Amino acid sequence: MSAAKPFTIPKRLVHEAWKTVKANAGSAGVDQETIDEFESKLKNNLYRIWNRLSSGSYFPPPVKAVAIPKKSGGERILGVPTVADRVAQMVVKMVLEPALEPIFLSDSYGYRPEKSALDAVGITRKRCWQYDWVLEFDIKGLFDNIDHALLLRALEKHTDCKWVRLYIRRWLTAPLQRADGTLMERTKGTPQGGVVSPVLANLFLHYVFDVWMTRTFRGVPWCRYADDGLVHCKTEAQAFAVKAALQARLAECGLEMHPEKTHIVYCKDANRTREYPNTKFDFLGYTFRRRGAKQRSTNALFVSFSPAVSAKALKAIRQKTREQNFRNRSDLSLADISRLYNPVLRGWVGYFGRYYPSALEPMYRHFNKTLVAWAMRKYKRLARHKERASRFVQAIAKREPYLFVHWQRGLIGAFT
Repeated sequence: MSAAKPFTIPKRLVHEAWKTVKANAGSAGVDQETIDEFESKLKNNLYRIWNRLSSGSYFPPPVKAVAIPKKSGGERILGVPTVADRVAQMVVKMVLEPALEPIFLSDSYGYRPEKSALDAVGITRKRCWQYDWVLEFDIKGLFDNIDHALLLRALEKHTDCKWVRLYIRRWLTAPLQRADGTLMERTKGTPQGGVVSPVLANLFLHYVFDVWMTRTFRGVPWCRYADDGLVHCKTEAQAFAVKAALQARLAECGLEMHPEKTHIVYCKDANRTREYPNTKFDFLGYTFRRRGAKQRSTNALFVSFSPAVSAKALKAIRQKTREQNFRNRSDLSLADISRLYNPVLRGWVGYFGRYYPSALEPMYRHFNKTLVAWAMRKYKRLARHKERASRFVQAIAKREPYLFVHWQRGLIGAFT
């Protein structure tokens, strides 16, 4: 360490951070500089970031405010840092995350390496079989309402790295720049969209919820994915008690339980016959509810409380397919559509097909009907002949099942 560089930060770390930022892609920030433009002067840009981080003179620019629609209506404000700032944040994340991972609890699944949303869905399915009641809760505006003083106190408990602390303090107070160019001062929260924000949110909730829940309600299982959480209870009374205590705990820490997204649910199945107004809930794109199932060993049918792709997720999938407008792209071949859309289909089938895969039939049918519409537009002999076009595409599916992911798996689906 020298007088000129009070902080020792390896240049290699900055380069590794850049590679991760590039792989994650993303749009430009307030400076309008894209990933490609940043890369065109990569050596100078990375040196500038390293030099400023190492000298303590790095000050983050304002964060670009971008409004995106919520699935439930309204808008959510994302904060988009500049490419250079994303690299700087990634440097800090790569140092901070390994220090925090060992302290995080196993039932915290969101934004963590080696953990996934499907892991959370799987453990939830298992616990719904074991417990009659679920408290489903959502924290309203988590990223906008994190208390800076409480967060920094937790941060200082787990890292003595001065430059990590310094830059996180600066990022927490970097202003948000609206579309009209005006700046909004921030005294709480961390921008949703920032590279380091998910780690900070997890650290905050580790103490606000995870540790508190484990200490206050010993033996009561819970699962949290970012600001969405579940608590499994033996009785309805226990669920109401947890809800009341959690509501008070969140308020104590400057947070609010979302009134419209928090429910107590009865996990009704073949052995649970009580009538109750709430017998299903959505979690991570899956709807958990009473469903028919088959015993593997005997093929006997029974009723289970299980997850399958939610109606909201299926609606979003259909909307995504419509936005691609393949039905009107007569310039494309079927192979072109396969190349463009198979990665998307593969992701949907891989995620939503893990549990109760037959529920994906509406997705397959909608996509196949889109292909039928494409065939009617592309080939004159099929125009205005829907049944003939349907048979045409279906014959291709049987002859060339490798073209699309669901065809490959034998999940061809209906064409009309």
